[in-house]
Amino acid sequence: MPRKYKGNLNGQQYVANTSPYKREVHDLDNETRNCLIDEIIRAGQDKPYSSISEAARDDFGRCSYCLENSNC
Repeated sequence: MPRKYKGNLNGQQYVANTSPYKREVHDLDNETRNCLIDEIIRAGQDKPYSSISEAARDDFGRCSYCLENSNC
């Protein structure tokens, strides 16, 4: 899937779902249908990151679909 330029995103590779019930980060270069990125953006719960480590510092967990086997 291509990078996104809508909502709060400006082409970053990672986006966090800021919903208090999810708090997970997604890799848009490895996005799956299960990630529901468009729904996250529509809800205004998208927070962009340029690295997975930045998102981890903000206590976001990894998406089990797009970051399950990631080494980053």
